[in-house]
Amino acid sequence: MSSADLSFGTDAPLLEVMSTMRAMRKLKPDPVPEDLLVQLVEAAIWGPSGSNAQAYSYVVVTDREQMAALARLWDVVATFYLGTAGKAVPDGMTEESYERMRAALRFQRDHFAETPAVIIPCYDLGPWQRKVMRNVGEVRKATFALGPRRAVTVLRNYGRFGDMGAAASVYPGVQNLLLTARALGLAATMTTWHQLIEAEFKQVLGIPRNVQTFAVIPIGYPAGRFGPVSRKPAADTIHWDRWAG
Repeated sequence: MSSADLSFGTDAPLLEVMSTMRAMRKLKPDPVPEDLLVQLVEAAIWGPSGSNAQAYSYVVVTDREQMAALARLWDVVATFYLGTAGKAVPDGMTEESYERMRAALRFQRDHFAETPAVIIPCYDLGPWQRKVMRNVGEVRKATFALGPRRAVTVLRNYGRFGDMGAAASVYPGVQNLLLTARALGLAATMTTWHQLIEAEFKQVLGIPRNVQTFAVIPIGYPAGRFGPVSRKPAADTIHWDRWAG
C-alpha cells in the first residue's frame, strides 16, 4: 500500500503528510469516533494565538438533524460558487482537471447531509480587546507617541488589523487540524463559503453575533484516494528582497 492510501499515525513524517494532503470532498458516511475529533481540535489549539489570547472555540457537529439543516444552507452557497467562481478555470489547471474538481464539489453538495462531522473554528477577541481598552491612559499615550500622521493611519487600519489578527490566530490552527486529519487517515477540506450567508449558519449553530466564524470543515473517511498535491513550483512564487518583475 502506498503512502497515498494509508494512515501515517501519530509518528507521521510531516513533509510527506503535507505533500499528500489533498482537499478531500468525497467522504464515506461512516461516523468518525469522538476521540479522533477531539484530537483534531487539540491539534488546532496548538497553533499560534495572537498575544496568546486563545480566544478560539470550535463547534463540532455530528448530530444528523443539525447536519441536515447545514446541508440546506450548503446547497445554497455551493450552488452559488459553482455558478460563479466555479466557471473560471484557474491558471495551472486544464478544463478537464477543473471539471473533476467541480464534480467533487457537486458530490459534496448533494451528499452534505451524510457528512460524518463538521468542525467550525470560531474566534472572539472582544473580551481581550476590552481589557486592553480599560487601560485608556496607556492606549492614548502610545497613540500620541506615533505622531499625528502615523496615528491617523494606525487608527484607520485598526479594524482590519484586528480582523487579520483573529484570522492569523485561527487559520494556522486549521492547518494543524487538516494535517492531523491526514496523518490519521481522515479526509477533510477547509471551506469559507458559509461566510456568504454567515448569519444563517450562525442561527443553525447557535453561535452569538459577536463571535467570528472562519471556516466550515467537513471531515470523514475518504471515499477516494489521497495523493500528491498539485502546486506551482516554489521558485515561481518567491520575490527575493523586494517585489520586482
